[in-house]
Amino acid sequence: MSSLRPVAAFALAATASVSLAGCGINSVPTAEENAKARWADVQNQYQRRADLIPNLVATVKAAGAQEKDILVQVTQARASANQVKLSGDQLTDPAKVQQFERAQNNVTMSLQRLQEAYPELKSQGNYTTLMSQLEGTENRITIARQDYNNAVQAYNTRIRTFPDAVGAKIFYGAKPLTPFAATAPNAQNAPTVNFGNAS
Repeated sequence: MSSLRPVAAFALAATASVSLAGCGINSVPTAEENAKARWADVQNQYQRRADLIPNLVATVKAAGAQEKDILVQVTQARASANQVKLSGDQLTDPAKVQQFERAQNNVTMSLQRLQEAYPELKSQGNYTTLMSQLEGTENRITIARQDYNNAVQAYNTRIRTFPDAVGAKIFYGAKPLTPFAATAPNAQNAPTVNFGNAS
């Protein structure tokens, strides 16, 4: 009888380790860290924009005094966007994610309004370069957001499906992360491009 105890203990340990592995003991934190890393990529792109805009604005500033109002508005929009911070630990709070995205969208909206208000700047080379760089920056942000949403989807699916859901609840108390969602009103509608020509 005593010779069966080590075999039974080994069988129990093997069963427990296989069960834990099947319950997402490692895959849940891996997926969560991946989602947080993708959010860090989004923040990196926002930081790139925050670093790039002042340099581009300085270039445009040299173009003349006429552009002074434009530069002030761009700088104010960028400064207000930089006031709102969001850490990886706050990704489960939809309100904080939405507040952060609203602040970032205000920068883009300010630039679009400026473009409409000052159409004469469109022909200036510095302004064209600024807009090209901003477009590229916004594209990078869009890609980073998509990557983040994909990572959030993978994590949220993992913590909600068997067998990973068992380990996610028992060991980590895992909560779903909040994916990026547009916060601008009517963001689902394509904007109308108006060059001032009557149809």
